Amino acid sequence: MSQLLSPTEELFNRRQQSEHGGGLDRQQKQREGGRGTARERVYALLDAGSFEEMDALVTHKCTDFGMGESRIPGDSVVTGVGKIHGRTVCVFSQDFTVFGGSLSSVHAAKVCKVMDLALKLGCPIIGLNDSGGARIQEGVESLGGYADIFFRNTKASGVIPQISLIMGPCAGGAVYSPAITDFVFMVEHSSFMFVTGPDVIKTVTHEEVSKDVLGGAETHASKSGVAHRVYSNEAEALKGVRDLLQFLPDNHMDGCPNESFEEKNYRASASLESLVPENPNKPYDMVKVIENVSDDGSFFEIHGDHARNILVGFTRIGGMAIGVVANQPSHLAGCLDIHASLKGARFVRFCDAFRIPLLTLVDVPGFLPGVSQEHQGIIRHGAKLLYAFAEATVPRITLITRKAYGGAYVVMSCKQLGSDFNFALPQAEIAVMGAEGAIQILYRKELAAAQATGTLTDKRAELLSYYREKIANPYKAAERGDIDKVILPSEVRKTLVTHFNLLKGKKEIPVNRKHGNIPL
Repeated sequence: MSQLLSPTEELFNRRQQSEHGGGLDRQQKQREGGRGTARERVYALLDAGSFEEMDALVTHKCTDFGMGESRIPGDSVVTGVGKIHGRTVCVFSQDFTVFGGSLSSVHAAKVCKVMDLALKLGCPIIGLNDSGGARIQEGVESLGGYADIFFRNTKASGVIPQISLIMGPCAGGAVYSPAITDFVFMVEHSSFMFVTGPDVIKTVTHEEVSKDVLGGAETHASKSGVAHRVYSNEAEALKGVRDLLQFLPDNHMDGCPNESFEEKNYRASASLESLVPENPNKPYDMVKVIENVSDDGSFFEIHGDHARNILVGFTRIGGMAIGVVANQPSHLAGCLDIHASLKGARFVRFCDAFRIPLLTLVDVPGFLPGVSQEHQGIIRHGAKLLYAFAEATVPRITLITRKAYGGAYVVMSCKQLGSDFNFALPQAEIAVMGAEGAIQILYRKELAAAQATGTLTDKRAELLSYYREKIANPYKAAERGDIDKVILPSEVRKTLVTHFNLLKGKKEIPVNRKHGNIPL
């Protein structure tokens, strides 16, 4: 007869088995592939010694289909509560060494339990995804488990920050939970996301494609826009989440964690004079402008490789966490297109949901022209950005650095869309269209006459100068009150710090409706 273990010995054995996951051999194989184990990832993410595990001893129910009695304590996911920068967060980390991290009904129940706790505590939920998908042996139970998670993702949206790290494969229905969350981080060459994998695609469509090309980190960062940031290894990705959380509140009712700020930090932003060229056709890097007006010269960019003609991300101004939306003149001249509109709208809505003030930097010549853009719905998609800004009630400041033409000027948080303060640099041009196109319409006869007399070049220069001075200059908009102040480049930083401070007491005006109907 086998000797009975004491209660203490039994507990020790069960805990040890849980920590070893699918076995020491499988854990070592995972490490050799440059990937940490489920618990190692949690420990690297959280403040040292802060993790309190939940449900470490629960086991899956199914023992059919060759699974035998392999009932590993904790099943294929590690869940619990910990701290990041001293702030409470809830976390779940899928364990690929246990049945490939597949989702069972118990796995799903553990995830749902920690998500429910995050809502009760009003703290962020962070998911470390590394799963082959639904556990086939459990059939509809595992599918129902996914639905339970999706339902909670949706209910938590806009209430607590939700962050997903893709640390391995994420396939089939498993991709939709990260897709609902606020931010998705991926790791180069080890993260994959796809609804149907390469083998299925080859069978159905006869297309041959690698996992990396189909659903790797670079693909989702640059093409699909699913990934918000990409890192070269797991350690950097986990640090990236810690960095991001410094800009986010715990929930939609709490304010963002602000840093101390003293008036002596009202440094001038004089170098903006050289950063923003007066020539409206000369490109420049708007990231440098953002860094120039921020407290410490930093910018935590989101979606940096996707729709590069618009920038979104976080910085600090006057100690406050600020969400930034900015046209990028160095890519497609800063034109708005379908992808830029979607990227901007999603970010604006996130910031508004979590009461993060918004700074909009405008240098936009218009919407990108083209048959493809029109046929794919630039009207509908451009309206999403307009809708997001119009609906936002957080403190909002808009600065026009150079061009602001046509409908794109309106969409980029103009005064009439509810922006609180709107400023412009002296060289800004605000008009229905650029000077080149406008004079062709307004002064067609004068230009034709000048061409006939051989004085076209001089006449064209004269009319361009007249249009910019009399029609497109920012003082015309200031006369109407559409621009609150025309400021020098050296005054930008102090102006932003002062006015974001003034907006700290802004009150939301409630709207009596269930919700609007954004043009999805």
